[in-house]
Amino acid sequence: MTIATGVAKKLVYKKQSALGTIAAAAGAQYLRRVTSTIDLKKATYQSAEIRSDYQRADFRHGIRTVDGTISGELSPGSYSDFLGSAVRQAWQSPATTGAITTVTAAVTTGASGTFTRSGGSYLTDGFKIGDVVRWTGWATTGVPNNTHNFLITSLTALIMTGTMLDGVAIGAKAAGDSVTCAVQGKKNWIPTTGHLREYYTIEHAYSDITQSEVFTDCVISQVMMKMPASGMNTIEFPVLGLNMTTGTTAYFTTPTAAVGTGVTAAANGALYIGGVAVGLVTGLDITLNGNYSTPGGVVGSNVEPDIFQGSIDVTGNATVLFQDGTFRDYFLNETEVSLIAVFTTANTASADFFGVTMSRLKFGGASKDDGEKGLTLTMPFTALMNTAGGAALANLGTTISFQDSTL
Repeated sequence: MTIATGVAKKLVYKKQSALGTIAAAAGAQYLRRVTSTIDLKKATYQSAEIRSDYQRADFRHGIRTVDGTISGELSPGSYSDFLGSAVRQAWQSPATTGAITTVTAAVTTGASGTFTRSGGSYLTDGFKIGDVVRWTGWATTGVPNNTHNFLITSLTALIMTGTMLDGVAIGAKAAGDSVTCAVQGKKNWIPTTGHLREYYTIEHAYSDITQSEVFTDCVISQVMMKMPASGMNTIEFPVLGLNMTTGTTAYFTTPTAAVGTGVTAAANGALYIGGVAVGLVTGLDITLNGNYSTPGGVVGSNVEPDIFQGSIDVTGNATVLFQDGTFRDYFLNETEVSLIAVFTTANTASADFFGVTMSRLKFGGASKDDGEKGLTLTMPFTALMNTAGGAALANLGTTISFQDSTL
């Protein structure tokens, strides 16, 4: 007798064209996972009749629902479809300067520095604080600036300030080279209009026992990212769906291979809070909750008619070593700060990366622990829609934005 094993279980998905329309069998994709607990659930009802035999006479099944969580390790490109559905927008093409000859590169300290242009505007081109860019075209002493991941930490029309993520020093160079700066990959964020409603067909194919479970009309209800001080970054997608069908062969035919990028770790990358590089955070969690709901059943059907979108809440929690009053006072004074986190798959010049920017957040607490160790603050936070800060931040009009270098 063969018993199903996790290593023989395949997780496959494809976006549906509409609610109630199962995705076609061709063109699906395998998805990387640590676990996937999606399953069919049913409401149950027990008779409340009082009987002379002192027993229950009936028990029934009711409304069918699908829920569970897909858990994985945060790797660029692997979960871009789900992230796009969570923020309800397609991924957007990046900003670029095009070829220009008016830029001077200068070092400030270490891997940090500036790229100052004498004409045009970074803001008009569409660059934002928190973007990771790569320059090309530098010659002679400017060669170290080519094809390195450069994180923008401050931005005006003419001055781009930031740091090389691999720690390499900027190559100082006077203007004159024909250079180009481009945001890497694509970006996404919660838009102000035109929000998408996207549904998925998701399959668990148990190849060792030739069983298939296909979950239909699924939505990505939340995104939960966890960045520990030591270990791999993780990501989870709680899923809600409407129904499940079964079979003895896989439904999806010849799915595309899963994305093969490396996994990010918090030890490789950068974290800026309030515009300042931070080396005191021992853990960072971010949750994006779409607040989806169902009507709770309709007469004449054991399947819900739809899953309804709610407002998107972005919350999180940071644990911070208690070095001085800076973080504590962010809470005490209700100070609004920005948070930029970028994580790479390696410490190389053009390593794949995934970035998160929240331009406006408030901490809701600063509880200190105790013990014979370094003391930490536990600081829950809520991110808010940003409508201030000028073109370097605000014209996205969003609570959170993502950048994926592989798209």
